[in-house]
Amino acid sequence: MTAEHDINFDLIMDDDLAQNKWPTALAVAQAKGSEGAHVSLMGQAVTKEIWEKNKNKRTPNGWTFARAINTGVMNPDSFVGCHAGDLESYSVFSDLFHPVIEKYHSQYKLDGSMKHITDMDVEKIVVDLEPTTKDKIISTRIRCARNLSFFPLNTCGTKETRLEIASLLEKVFSTFTGDLAGKFYRHTDMTAEETQALVDKHYLFRGKDRMQAASGYHQHWPVGRGIFVSNDEKFLMWVNEGDHMRIISMEKGGDVKSVFSRLSRAVAAVEKGLKAVTGRDNVFMSDPILGMITCCPSNLGTCMRGSVHIMVPKLIKKIGFAEIDRIARTMNCQARGSSGEHSEVIDRIDVSNWRRLGFTEHSLVQDMIKFANYLAKLEDEA
Repeated sequence: MTAEHDINFDLIMDDDLAQNKWPTALAVAQAKGSEGAHVSLMGQAVTKEIWEKNKNKRTPNGWTFARAINTGVMNPDSFVGCHAGDLESYSVFSDLFHPVIEKYHSQYKLDGSMKHITDMDVEKIVVDLEPTTKDKIISTRIRCARNLSFFPLNTCGTKETRLEIASLLEKVFSTFTGDLAGKFYRHTDMTAEETQALVDKHYLFRGKDRMQAASGYHQHWPVGRGIFVSNDEKFLMWVNEGDHMRIISMEKGGDVKSVFSRLSRAVAAVEKGLKAVTGRDNVFMSDPILGMITCCPSNLGTCMRGSVHIMVPKLIKKIGFAEIDRIARTMNCQARGSSGEHSEVIDRIDVSNWRRLGFTEHSLVQDMIKFANYLAKLEDEA
């Protein structure tokens, strides 16, 4: 790595992996793991035998085993530690991805006995936030990822594919009507004032992540990146942040069904627009068993995260954030700082579903609602 390389943006390969050699850094991390240190899911799955079996394989888009595991080798503290470069990665490198997927998405089996079902019908949400819960919720945000079936994933993409995707989606945005209509801002074309306004509103993604960079997410930054913002600012789309599309619905308060309904309509509008513009029948990258396909195996399936920011200051003071997160995991949810993972926790937390694969979108929203209601009850009793 030279001085001009930026570890937070540039694709930097581990020295051994760059030569297609068994990575010493992984062997070191695995040895430390035997003494109790953290080992990524990738590090738990890959043996030297598996490396030798797969090191010379390539997917149709040229994705290699070395590229797939580079994130975890370069960053031993990563949780998952591997990325796909295309749909075929998950089958060509099944020795890696299948055990990682089954470890992350516990109880989901890839032996052909299970299928993933996509269902974003808001009418199937049969639980509601309690009045005391709604009183404590500051905002609601539900997002999901989608990738185009006729491009490689961005980890394996080029400057040209990113630009093609952005231009294609710009045409799709022009088909949006009603509350979904808005404006597309390219990172390379925004004025300083527009950029700052989107940053101040916490809408804009800005890259700068060493683990994502090691996968190839941030190559050619900021070319081909952009954000679509609806006129009422309740619907956003990130273009080429990591996956091709990050579709986001949000609003102040706790009207979860309104937010989920908007997300469902937005996904349908994107799909309809893509079909109209391209003339293709199938536009989203998907698989009957893995569901919607993403670069990171942790997001497979629904690719969805539904969350609320909820005020629970007494509970935080009484039992602490770590205990709240422990309880969340028992209810298939996750607790994070209100500014994202690892952010400081003072009086509010971000509560979201934890599961992704093997469950419908509406059922995961219900997971989040049930846990938010339970937290509100604990807060009232604290």
